[in-house]
Amino acid sequence: MTQRAERKGMIMKTILIVDDDKVSLYTAKTVLSEHYRVITLTRGLQALTYLDKNVCDLILLDINMPEMDGFEVYSKIRRKNGCADIPIIFLTSDNDASTETRCFETGAIDFIAKPFVPSVILSRVGRVLELEDLRKSLADRLEEKTQEVTEIKTRSRQDALTGLWNRAYTEENVNRLISEGAAGALLMIDMDNFKAINDNYGHIAGDKTLMMFAQTLEKYAGDGDILCRIGGDEFVVFVNGLTSKSEISDRASDIISDLCAKLDECKFETNSSVSIGIAQTPGDGMDFTKLYNCADKALYYVKQNGKNSFHFFSDKSEDEIRRSATNVDLGYLGDILSRSDSGNGAFLLDFDNFHHVYNFIRRFVERSGRDVQTILFTLSNADGTDEPAVEETEAAMEMLDNAIFTSLRRIDVSTRYSSRQMIVILMDANETNGDIVARRIISCFKKLFHNEKIKLDYGITKLEGKTATARTSD
Repeated sequence: MTQRAERKGMIMKTILIVDDDKVSLYTAKTVLSEHYRVITLTRGLQALTYLDKNVCDLILLDINMPEMDGFEVYSKIRRKNGCADIPIIFLTSDNDASTETRCFETGAIDFIAKPFVPSVILSRVGRVLELEDLRKSLADRLEEKTQEVTEIKTRSRQDALTGLWNRAYTEENVNRLISEGAAGALLMIDMDNFKAINDNYGHIAGDKTLMMFAQTLEKYAGDGDILCRIGGDEFVVFVNGLTSKSEISDRASDIISDLCAKLDECKFETNSSVSIGIAQTPGDGMDFTKLYNCADKALYYVKQNGKNSFHFFSDKSEDEIRRSATNVDLGYLGDILSRSDSGNGAFLLDFDNFHHVYNFIRRFVERSGRDVQTILFTLSNADGTDEPAVEETEAAMEMLDNAIFTSLRRIDVSTRYSSRQMIVILMDANETNGDIVARRIISCFKKLFHNEKIKLDYGITKLEGKTATARTSD
């Protein structure tokens, strides 16, 4: 390093000069050494050996050398690892146009004619190194910008909290996989009573639970699977290449068991669990939208039948096909129906089916005179203001579902009338019994749902063939 470079604290650039003419080699070194670190070699093979273990910023390469000319050496340098972008200037005593043309066609950045003019060689070397610095700077900036764009694009496709893919990316890539011939299953995964975690333990606890949820799904994901957070506590997994129902069932069962165990470790008093709806290709659909809708219906089935389980959308149609292939007698039918009863809690029906059951029970009461009570539970703001927020009523209704299911008998029936009201039918119950049951449900609800802003009231009436006067709670 020269004294001038040392004073400025600069890192000197290294120039490799390869020329069998020792006079030219000496002249070039003398001119350039004041400003650069110069390495001189007299053979092309020496240069190739040097570049095996060393790097340089510029190569001055003579064309006419014994054993291996400059064009051949140039070709071998370009094939060396890490040498493809080193700028090379050819040195030549041939001043004809064809030599100049060949130099540039080969890929040299410039050429310098011999004998050297000191000011010319210094100027051209300086210009080439300056351009190389500019090229590297632009390349670095381009790489940085490309990386930034890539990161922005990735973030736009990811869920900010969990890092899983969002719906737009998932829909696009599930459709792409299916169009390429992929088969698999779409699992819609939902945490039961998640809203109560946010309400009772705060959003930080809720966010940690969602991250735990995502990490657990990643644990069971294969290399080609797509994991997505749709929003809230709703997740979707496209299981790529898994078509066996038994294997899909095992995967769903493992996910539920693992997540529920981790929820238990959190000590949440919210009765939280996990439900999964499953749709498969090709039977349930050949695009994301169809699979999503089918999985959503399968998930709804789980929610309406005790939660904390999984269900295939195709099971209903397959069961119907299987039943149609066999005729049964009444004895067999009664045995099958009784064995299919879970034996836990009240029957929870969707409103359309409840409507039919209600009318059936009403006709039964008209003929038998049995005591049946109808209870209507209603959620409202405790301060008497407008309707509660949607998020609050959603969480409250989840808790009310659980309170009703666990407080009633197997012969009782319930349904959601709206997002704020639940209907319950109590079989073989008088008005006194009805009040006792209603208050027991409210007590259970308050233990599950700790939000003083929401209150739960009820009205009760005897079910009979003609209109009866209803009574309401205080």
